[in-house]
Amino acid sequence: MRKKLLLSISILFFTFVLGLFGYLLILSAGDYVVDEKKLVMDSASKLVDENGNVITKLYLENRDLVDIKNIPDHVQQAFIAVEDSRFYKHHGIDVKAILRALYKDILAGGKVEGGSTITQQLAKNVFLTSDKTWLRKTKEVIISINLEKKYSKQKLLEMYLNRIYLGHGAYGIQSASKLYFNKDVSELTIAEGALLAALPKAPSTYSPLVHADKSIERRNLILSLMESQGYLTPEETVRYQGKTLTLDVHHHKKDPALLTYIDMVLQEAKEVYSLSNEELLRGGYTITVPLNKHVQETAYELFQDSSYFPGTDENAEGAFVLLDNKTGGVISILGGRKYVEKGLNRSIVKRQPGSTIKPLAVYGPALDEREFKPYSLLVDKKLAYGKYEPENYNDIYKEEISMYDAVIESANAPAVWTLNQLGIETGKKYLGKSGISIPDEGLSIALGGLQQGISPLDMAKAYRAFAAGGKIIKPHFINKIIDRNGKVVGTVDYEEKEVFSKQTAWYMTRMLEAVVKSGTGRSGYYNGALAGKTGTTNYPHKEGAAKDAWFVGFTPTVVGALWMGYDSTDEEHYLKYGSSYSTKLFKEILTKSNLSQQSLMAFTTPEDVEELEAPIRIKEVTDLHANLTFKPFGLFTIRLNWTPLEDRRVEYRIYEKSSTDLKYIGSVKGEGNYEIENVNIFTLPTLCLIPYNPQTDQEGLESNLVRPEFFSKH
Repeated sequence: MRKKLLLSISILFFTFVLGLFGYLLILSAGDYVVDEKKLVMDSASKLVDENGNVITKLYLENRDLVDIKNIPDHVQQAFIAVEDSRFYKHHGIDVKAILRALYKDILAGGKVEGGSTITQQLAKNVFLTSDKTWLRKTKEVIISINLEKKYSKQKLLEMYLNRIYLGHGAYGIQSASKLYFNKDVSELTIAEGALLAALPKAPSTYSPLVHADKSIERRNLILSLMESQGYLTPEETVRYQGKTLTLDVHHHKKDPALLTYIDMVLQEAKEVYSLSNEELLRGGYTITVPLNKHVQETAYELFQDSSYFPGTDENAEGAFVLLDNKTGGVISILGGRKYVEKGLNRSIVKRQPGSTIKPLAVYGPALDEREFKPYSLLVDKKLAYGKYEPENYNDIYKEEISMYDAVIESANAPAVWTLNQLGIETGKKYLGKSGISIPDEGLSIALGGLQQGISPLDMAKAYRAFAAGGKIIKPHFINKIIDRNGKVVGTVDYEEKEVFSKQTAWYMTRMLEAVVKSGTGRSGYYNGALAGKTGTTNYPHKEGAAKDAWFVGFTPTVVGALWMGYDSTDEEHYLKYGSSYSTKLFKEILTKSNLSQQSLMAFTTPEDVEELEAPIRIKEVTDLHANLTFKPFGLFTIRLNWTPLEDRRVEYRIYEKSSTDLKYIGSVKGEGNYEIENVNIFTLPTLCLIPYNPQTDQEGLESNLVRPEFFSKH
């Protein structure tokens, strides 16, 4: 008897030691098996506007993390009731459930039932595969016990509810709540919570979107389990089981209008903030962007209308960029009409800029170097510069033309002449200051004939100098990035660089405003202040064909560029018309976007700059009359009369004309009369009048010739 007692005690002691050793082994093994980095869940990042409104989500898994305190008790109870009724009683493994499952496995001769707790499911989903083997189950037990040792029940339940897959791309309870009910998890009712708790077992089988009847059936089962476990009264259970399926489905789909912008955000996050694409898609960041969603969607919709793209077929392409004048934030960007994710982004592809380069490489530098003024006369002749012989698009040459009119008419010959006078290196210097580097060395720079070209994004950036007092700023797509813990990862650097003087920028603004009002940029309609420049490059192998069509312009608040053409132009694929179409589309985007009541705004003259007077336009005077009068002490006087032009700044020069030349007599400004005293009536002169433009130092055409006739005494 004594031997049996000692044997029993020995067995019990050995069992205790073995159990203790096993438990300690489990705990020590857990330190090697549990990699806590794996518990960090992927969560969706959000793009928000400057008011905090969510624009879109970026993710590998559509998951929004939520704190357990924001998940209602009845939602937690629904999941516990169906997944692990003894969750708050066990320490990671439920021995009763395991023994029951083991018994059924032995009877079946294989693994047929699981006894997994919520902690075990979390361990399996995070650290293990879903193989049903004894070795995996052993690891699961080890990890579960260690998870329970390290984390509270509430934290484990929080991790579980945030991690589980609930169908249709929704990971975690918050994303599922938004998907099925379009509400925050904190607002879920008991019936809604039970419906979500029905999904983890088989998300597709019990999907309320696909199998409504099965979904309701399983929801009601879970409500019954909640009643049997004391979470609901029988009356509450019956009432909730009688509710119909009320969904408010809110699918998150990728908006095609946003694809270019998203790609640019991902690129900037990587290059500026050292955040990889994968990290941004899984890190739960909140990214504040300068995007104006209304403008973006308006531009996208208009880009789908083929009538704006005058190509030989439906495949003519385009690109559009719009920046905030003040900050350089990109309000809108389109990399193509049918842009696809990570596709060819035409907003950063270099194209021949045509005449849009003239203000940047020729006229802006000419003004800034003080070599010319807005009304300085430029040579407008068909000249050869070695083998290079530029031509005006209309083949009309005026001998001389003011810079103002050369800009408005987009004349080629005076632009090349001016760059030749200024120097190619000077023009390139200003392009470099604008952030544009080109290898070209010829005068064709003046007309945008470049080896590589300039991208729409760079054109918008460069034109910002005219819109903002001569300074450029680097365009940006991210204002601020905050991580999932609320820490600011980075903010944009608003650093400006001067390209032109404030005076030069203002002169160019006024001239480019005239381009839109009365020059090559007058196509289309826009009821607001707008300045800009058109540009067209021809396709030389087809008469009348265009390769690139541009409009680059700005308002008091935004600056942008619009390009259209083909990715590859050939004799079958080209634009049938030029910049009038890009100009019209640019204006249409602004008009339909209603940017901050922009149509009511006008350009405001900056302080400390000289205003640019409107151009003086002189015309021929054809109604000159001369009368001979007698004045006391003045003897005989010739009085000249004519109809003066409306512009009171015009000067009228009076000449005596002989058979060989003109003799200057005098002048008057803005008036329609002039007197010549002490005239010898025996040799009365033949007279004429010539209007004079003091802005350009140009005389107009001679008036009609007159000889005075005796009229009356004065």
